[in-house]
Amino acid sequence: MPDDRDLTGQGEPLSPLVRVEALTRVYRVGAQEVHALRGVDLSLPRGKLVALRGRSGSGKTTLLNIIGGLDRPTSGEVYFNGLSLAGLGERELTRLRRHRIGFIFQSFALMPIYSAFENVELLLRIAGVKRQDRFQRARESLRLVGLGRWMDHRPDEMSGGQQQRVAIARALATRPDLILADEPTGELDTTTGRQIFALLRRVTEVEGITVLTVTHDRLIDEYADRVYELLDGRVKPSG
Repeated sequence: MPDDRDLTGQGEPLSPLVRVEALTRVYRVGAQEVHALRGVDLSLPRGKLVALRGRSGSGKTTLLNIIGGLDRPTSGEVYFNGLSLAGLGERELTRLRRHRIGFIFQSFALMPIYSAFENVELLLRIAGVKRQDRFQRARESLRLVGLGRWMDHRPDEMSGGQQQRVAIARALATRPDLILADEPTGELDTTTGRQIFALLRRVTEVEGITVLTVTHDRLIDEYADRVYELLDGRVKPSG
């Protein structure tokens, strides 16, 4: 795989889009403390597909939620493009999620009564994008994921793989810097799972978007630039 070098000819490494430092997250369950994360350090290079594997309950989704500003760590720091999330209020975090971060979920999380186009356009409307621009972006995003002919179809008229493509188009529509994907192939068969991972890979190469996916699926090894394991609340390189 190519390394993370800039294009100035100086050969200097690019600064990572996301940097996680000494991150911990402790939950209280009754009188007990549950340590979901125990000092996680992680760097997400720009325009790369990074995978995080781990068993159920290992803290993968917790880490994803903290990076996405949906949860706060007990201690440690998350830097997004050099900006510490700890210093942001809820309104600023909401703005960050709406404009700079896209989310993909295992369950697709589509509105069942809306068409593919309407599902994507709705997110752009929430983000405050002007009508003409959001219509154009919605169409562009659906074409990018190969659903140009399915824009007017509702989720119940589509396969699981097609529904996940709509979810990916929705995540792409705001032109984010980062996409966070939580078990994106968890409800798909092997063949469709390969197609989704290949599409996420293409997103990084064509759109220059950084993608972090948490997954049980070892097929990701064939597509990711970097694969990490989350074990006992700590991250280490896979293998």
